[in-house]
Amino acid sequence: MTYTIKGNTGEWEVVIGLEVHAQVISNSKLFSGSATDFGAEPNSQVSFVDSAQPGMLPVVNKECLRQAIRTGLGLNAEINRYSVFDRKNYFYADLPQGYQISQLYHPIVGEGQIEIDLEDGSTRTIGIERLHLEQDAGKSIHDLDPKRSFIDLNRCGVALMEIVSRPDLRSPEEAGAYLRKLRTIFRYLGTCDGNMEEGSMRADVNVSVRKPGDEFGTRTETKNVNSIRFVMQAIESEALRQVKLVESGGEVQQETRLWDAGKGHTRPMRSKEFAHDYRYFPCPDLLPVNLPESFVDAIKSDMPELPDDKKKRFINDYGLPAYDAGVLVAERETAAFYEQVAEAAGNAKLAANWTMGDFFGALNKADIALADSPISARQLGGLIKLIADDTISGRIAKDVFEIMWETGKDAETIVEEKGLKQITDTDEIEGIIDQIIADNPAQVEKVKVNEKLLGWFVGQTMKATGGKANPGVVNKLLKDKLGL
Repeated sequence: MTYTIKGNTGEWEVVIGLEVHAQVISNSKLFSGSATDFGAEPNSQVSFVDSAQPGMLPVVNKECLRQAIRTGLGLNAEINRYSVFDRKNYFYADLPQGYQISQLYHPIVGEGQIEIDLEDGSTRTIGIERLHLEQDAGKSIHDLDPKRSFIDLNRCGVALMEIVSRPDLRSPEEAGAYLRKLRTIFRYLGTCDGNMEEGSMRADVNVSVRKPGDEFGTRTETKNVNSIRFVMQAIESEALRQVKLVESGGEVQQETRLWDAGKGHTRPMRSKEFAHDYRYFPCPDLLPVNLPESFVDAIKSDMPELPDDKKKRFINDYGLPAYDAGVLVAERETAAFYEQVAEAAGNAKLAANWTMGDFFGALNKADIALADSPISARQLGGLIKLIADDTISGRIAKDVFEIMWETGKDAETIVEEKGLKQITDTDEIEGIIDQIIADNPAQVEKVKVNEKLLGWFVGQTMKATGGKANPGVVNKLLKDKLGL
């Protein structure tokens, strides 16, 4: 479904491009040996290089190069064997060098693409223009003192991957799906944790509007948006602002804006700079990076199964619907958990239903992570196996699941202790049904007129057996005896 904005002059199309800054998972910074731990004491992870002391020279962190290449491969992108670090000159109080070491003309990763899944079941391919490495700035703190600002340089010099998309996105929904897919790929690869709340993944949002089929309009860039929900809201708000502006006779200015989550709109930050404003030139302190083919090949050989491939395998090997497979592969840990459940259960579809249903529901209700679950994958699979082989009914299984959650016991143990095995003996069930029919002649006459009332007899039978009768057997026997 096409996303458009209806203005006074008709429909407008929204054009979106995202620049995602993803913090590289590494033990030390891009050009120094300082640690990168989140939440450390202010200015406790700062070297002479980070603080730009005279005579200090940067040295490229090999692990950061490796992580960027892994990410590039995960984005189906071209890996550039030759890349160059440049100086991007601008002043920020929390950037001691007075310039940022980044990459402009020769990034480490070139063009690529990813496929996003949309809510209506369709997919779209979004182009990646480039991925380059750069160092992060520090953090200015303005709310600790009414008269002074403070600077924390712990983040200064931390390695960032900037992933620049093509202007291929056309709706807030697509932008949200794109960010979720990127985050999933990062986590599968172990190159970025994707934690937007901690600032390890954030997005600059480029938005323009146009009449369908026209040339691109003038874009604005909303900086450093730190949640997927805010990105989607910022796109909707900024696009609407631009439509109203143009329709009232104004012109969109190419500028940098900020998202004000409290007020729900973007606001101006500064006029948009161009590449020449930053006076880019190759960093004289760093040699060009020439990657041996063997270095890239070694990374390729160590790549994990990525979410798209895993999703296809779940559909083909386990017979799962595309939606179920998409949910289960969204996180690498969830996919691994499910596969263990399915193996123990011997029934892949039933395993998917229970994992996404009762199990995820219990995790959400308890507000705990998968790793902290009191029920293991093997235990959950064991419970499902008891359903699949008719040892217990699905209804009894829910009760057993609750006991498992509280006690940590295996399902088989609980079923044995509480005598919950399903009654499959047709003679025993038949005797109970005969008694219910004999005791309720009026209901018998009614069900012969309205077959929907069969459910009443099923309910009475299940009640008489404590919910342990096999529902399939009960239904068949009732229909036979009632002549339905």
